[in-house]
Amino acid sequence: MNRLLSGFIFAAALLIASISHAQPFTFTAIPDQDESHLQERFNKIAVYLEKQLGIEVRYIPVKSYAAAVTAFRNNQVQLAWFGGLSGVQARRLVPGSQAIAQGYEDPFFKTYLIAHSSSGLDSSTDFPAAIAGKTFTFGSKGSTSGRLMPEYHIRQQLKDTPQNIFSKVGFSGDHSRTIALVQSGAYQVGAVNYKVWAKELAAGKIDPTKVKIIWETPPYPDYQWTLRGDVSAEIQQKLVNALLGMKDPELLASFPRKSFIEASNDLYAPIVNTAIEIGLIDAKK
Repeated sequence: MNRLLSGFIFAAALLIASISHAQPFTFTAIPDQDESHLQERFNKIAVYLEKQLGIEVRYIPVKSYAAAVTAFRNNQVQLAWFGGLSGVQARRLVPGSQAIAQGYEDPFFKTYLIAHSSSGLDSSTDFPAAIAGKTFTFGSKGSTSGRLMPEYHIRQQLKDTPQNIFSKVGFSGDHSRTIALVQSGAYQVGAVNYKVWAKELAAGKIDPTKVKIIWETPPYPDYQWTLRGDVSAEIQQKLVNALLGMKDPELLASFPRKSFIEASNDLYAPIVNTAIEIGLIDAKK
């Protein structure tokens, strides 16, 4: 009896130890704004998800869009807040992965082309062909709103590559830096996420005498939450419920989004097609 009891105690101890050393559920987000701001906003999301899932949840910051995709591919994170292009790239690298939720506004995303006052460019509903020959900065190389879609329209309208169209091409790394670079005159023209522009404008960080919007793209699908295909069905359903059920205005404002709605991989077919057309992803995968 004593030997049997000892066996039960030992097995229980092993179970407790395995639970206490269980890996937490981790997620990341593309760094589309200042890193310290991202840390603050997504730590709040981690706390919310932990309560909803009933397991430990951690936010893992990354330095670039490519690093977010790599972390997802290597299972360093199981969930990620991606842009349209980075989400497509990640899902192609991890079979079975799914876009599970998107912002209410994300099916109708836009990019602004912005210009420094010295450029002589004016706002127009027509594509500003006069940007040719100017200096131009995209955001991150892997950004849907900061690179993919503006490059698509530039190529379509001006019938050449950005490297041949502009006198200098840069990649700022994120939307906030794009605004700052154009506002300072370091670049004459740039491409920026319309939501980041609105947020920076509301925060008083944009001087309209120095930088302005000169054109906006037609709408396209963008940001989404993508989940690895090897996450259990139970966790997946809890995550979907948690994201679609997120009602706290403070949490939603940190994105910022009105709410989250259902998403699927099929919604991002336009992003796949555009990325293939301009050579950012391989058509064979």
